[in-house]
Amino acid sequence: MNIGMLIAGGTGKRMGQEIPKQFINVLDKPVIIYTLQIFQNHKDIDEIAVVCLDGWQHILEVYAKQFDITKLKYIISGGDNGQASIRNGIFELEKHHAKNDLVIIHDAIRPMLSEEILSNCIEVAKEKGNATTVIPCAEAMLVTEDALASKEVYDRARLKRTQTPQAFHLGEICDLHREALTKGITNSVASCTLMIELGRKVFFCDGSEKNVKLTTVEDIDIFKSLLQEKRSDWIK
Repeated sequence: MNIGMLIAGGTGKRMGQEIPKQFINVLDKPVIIYTLQIFQNHKDIDEIAVVCLDGWQHILEVYAKQFDITKLKYIISGGDNGQASIRNGIFELEKHHAKNDLVIIHDAIRPMLSEEILSNCIEVAKEKGNATTVIPCAEAMLVTEDALASKEVYDRARLKRTQTPQAFHLGEICDLHREALTKGITNSVASCTLMIELGRKVFFCDGSEKNVKLTTVEDIDIFKSLLQEKRSDWIK
């Protein structure tokens, strides 16, 4: 079974809005619904779980019913940070699913995920054991010690920028989080970084610059433009 798990536990402080960014309306639809619909409509996703900010669970239930998100089976409380939210989610899923089931972890605030990227992530995880969505690093990369100046260039060919989705077998990712707790690792940036910190290898699948993460007001503007471009293509 393939379970999509959306992480929607953030408060969106960097956005500077009263409403959490995953619930902001963009062109008359909440951001999280755009993301949920991608998983709802994908043929290889069997169930959906959402790790949700406390106090917003009922609102999510109402939106899911309004927009016919029938694959949504679990709404789980978020944690104090991203790692804790993921841990809450996978530990709950572990109660209901087999260790070999695949969990596809995705930021709820990446609503432009394509069907192709999601499919590729699932395929790579089934073949290699896990999958992390990445894109090339196109910018020049400078090394700095004081955040003010640099005298060293880092080879950008050796770098990848990570995105979500990231996919894992449920038993393995649960065991990884248990190991992290025993070693005092409590605030790793992402599932892929936690894997590496604990000595595992991660495997890549291709992402896209359009798979933008909405963290600032400027990102919302980019999202609106991408949506309008997509709607224009449909009309053509």
